[in-house]
Amino acid sequence: MKVVLGLSGGMDSATLLGYYLRQGAEAHCCSFLYGSKHSAYETQAASDVVRFYKERGFKIETKMFDLRQAFQAFQSNLLKSGGEIPEGHYNDASMSKTVVPGRNLVIAAVMAGYAESIGADCIALGVHAGDHHIYPDCRPEFIAALEATLEYSTEGRLRIEAPFLYKTKTEILYIGYHLTPAVPYHLTRTCYKDQQYSCGKCGSCVERLEAFAELGLKDPIMYET
Repeated sequence: MKVVLGLSGGMDSATLLGYYLRQGAEAHCCSFLYGSKHSAYETQAASDVVRFYKERGFKIETKMFDLRQAFQAFQSNLLKSGGEIPEGHYNDASMSKTVVPGRNLVIAAVMAGYAESIGADCIALGVHAGDHHIYPDCRPEFIAALEATLEYSTEGRLRIEAPFLYKTKTEILYIGYHLTPAVPYHLTRTCYKDQQYSCGKCGSCVERLEAFAELGLKDPIMYET
């Protein structure tokens, strides 16, 4: 199977990559520059994760898409042009400030065009149940609508997969640690802030730390707090 997947460098997308590699898939990883505050750290994390798997003999192709010009007109605190990243739990209303309008719609469209161009079987997204409360373009309804759109736009030649759509962050982490090799979570980046060490206080960090705690594990990355 030839799969085009989104690789941000975070826990979910790194697990997504490991998940498909263990199925023997030919993985084409797409990363995106769209002006986010944590972009430099995510990009490095994605590169580190790919290198980890390549060193173990897995075949991976990578593609970077620069969408910064398109997203510079969008408003979100997640973007460099926006306000401060809110702190607190992922489900707090304040975290809605990190929604980037249409992000997954735009990214999925680019991935679909790329996938059709290289004759891929599917595109894969790492969205999960923890995203549903805050992000409309991570919900099952969006994925279903996107799947129908792909069917019409490619005459059924391309499908969408979201294997973690109904799974929690903790369940994704459990899957990742039980793959062979285990997902290199020490190389991943989850924090939304523009700083070297993850803050441990933004919603994304809090959710990550909760997942490790629920499995009785220590998060292997460094935190500011």
